[in-house]
Amino acid sequence: MRNHTLQIIKGDITKIKADAIVNAANNSLMGGGGVDGAIHRAGGPEILEDCKKIVAHRGECRTGEAVVTTAGNLPAKYVIHTVGPVWNGGEKGEPELLYNCYRNSLMLANGHQCKTIAFPNISTGVYRFPKPLAAEIAQRSVRDFLENSEHQISEVIIVCFDDENYKINREMV
Repeated sequence: MRNHTLQIIKGDITKIKADAIVNAANNSLMGGGGVDGAIHRAGGPEILEDCKKIVAHRGECRTGEAVVTTAGNLPAKYVIHTVGPVWNGGEKGEPELLYNCYRNSLMLANGHQCKTIAFPNISTGVYRFPKPLAAEIAQRSVRDFLENSEHQISEVIIVCFDDENYKINREMV
């Protein structure tokens, strides 16, 4: 068993000191509401400039995929932007897409020599993904990666902004 931890905390992801923090982005990568807007506001214009370059080079980010930018003014080295699925009843591949958000973000973090990474509760806000299912998928994806991949990640933090997500995630650990 590798030496790594999965922590569940309640807090503001923009304040987390980690090698990478994950942004629950939209396809355009141009900022938005919720955690996406908070990360862009706290990180400053450098993040948006990097996002614009990525979109100009490769187009929008598809659901389940992830890209990496600078962290600007944030206490992290990188922001990994991943696009979570909008919940439409679960019959349009939403669980698999959400699993991929976590897996692809972890792969990018590992590729950038990150040892610590912090995730928000992807898709549980305006994208309406059921919070208990989202928590189960997030934790399973993280554990699968940590246990079955060659990596240097030693700490994964799931940062819950609201009490409901925090309670659900803590009960599943």
